Amino acid sequence: MRLVRHPVLCNYYVTYRCNARCSFCDIWEKPSPYIKLEDVAQNLRDLKQLGVSVIDFTGGEPLLHRQIHEFVGLAHEMGFITTLTTNCLLYPKYAEKLRGKVDMLHFSLDASEKEVHDRGRGVACYDFVLESIRVARELGERPDILFTVFRENLPDLEAVYRDIAQPNQLMLILNPAFEYNAVETGEQLTSAELDYLSNFGKRKGVYLNEAFIQLRRDGGNHVAKPVCRAASTTLVISPSNELVLPCYHLGEKKFPINGQLLELYHSGPVQQLAALEGRLPQCEGCTINCYMQPSFAVETSKYFWQALPSTLKYNWEKGTWRRMLAR
Repeated sequence: MRLVRHPVLCNYYVTYRCNARCSFCDIWEKPSPYIKLEDVAQNLRDLKQLGVSVIDFTGGEPLLHRQIHEFVGLAHEMGFITTLTTNCLLYPKYAEKLRGKVDMLHFSLDASEKEVHDRGRGVACYDFVLESIRVARELGERPDILFTVFRENLPDLEAVYRDIAQPNQLMLILNPAFEYNAVETGEQLTSAELDYLSNFGKRKGVYLNEAFIQLRRDGGNHVAKPVCRAASTTLVISPSNELVLPCYHLGEKKFPINGQLLELYHSGPVQQLAALEGRLPQCEGCTINCYMQPSFAVETSKYFWQALPSTLKYNWEKGTWRRMLAR
C-alpha cells in the first residue's frame, strides 16, 4: 500500500567536480558547471510545493561550491531537513559558515588506517577527516561517520567504531557499496559477510538500513516486480539546472528546468518516464542505496518494516525527530 504519493527527497547536485579520485566513483571525471543561487531559490520554492521535505546537497564534492553555505542556509530557513556529505578536505575552512545549517552532516571515512583510506579516495584526506571531527565538535556539531562497506574493508569496521566513532560520540553509518553503469566496486558481500554487517548494525551508535541487506539477499530490484520508486520519491537536479530522470545513475533524460520545476514535474513527458521507475532493463538487480532508502519509506512492504527500526533508531539517537516535528 502506498503511504506517500509525492516526492520526499531532492538530490541536489551543486557540481559534479570533486577534489578526490575515489576508485568506486566516476562522477569526478565529468566536466561540470556550478549551480546558481537564483536557480536554487526558485527550485526550493517549487520543491516545497511538491511536498519534498529533505534536500541532500551533493556532488562531486559539495564544499567545492563557494556558496554552499548559502544554499543549505536557505533550505534550512525554509524548513527543509538538510543533508550534506563531504570528504572533509574543505570542511575546516567552511565549518563556521555551515554551523547550524546542516541537519545531517556526513564525513566519509572508509578505513581505520590513513594509508588505506587515502588510497581508496585517491587523495590524502584521512587527516582532514580527523581534523574535521575535532572542529565540528568544538562548534557543537554532531556529524556522522559514513563508512562505505566493501569486502576488503569489512575488517576495519571494528577499529573505526571503537577508535573514532564511539570516542567522539558520533553515529557510524554503514553504507554497503553498490555497482552502477561501468563502475565496479569489487566482489559483492557473501551471505556470511551480510550476516556480519547485519549484526554489527545492531550496535549502539551504528546505523544500518536492514532493508539494504535484505535487498541484496533478494538479488536487488527486479523489473517484473520493482521495489524501486526513485522517480516518484526523489527529484534529481543537475548542476546545469536540469531535472534528471529516472535517477542520476541512469540519467535517461534531462529536462531543462528554466524556473518552472513545479510545472515540469507534472508534465506528461516527465510523468511518463517516471512511470517506468524500476522497470527499465538497466534497473534489474539495482541496489543503489540513495534511491532505495526513500523507496522503502513510502509504501508498506517487507522492506518498509525492515527499514523502520533502523530509521527510528537513527532519528532517536540524533534527535532528528524533534526537528521533524518542529517543522
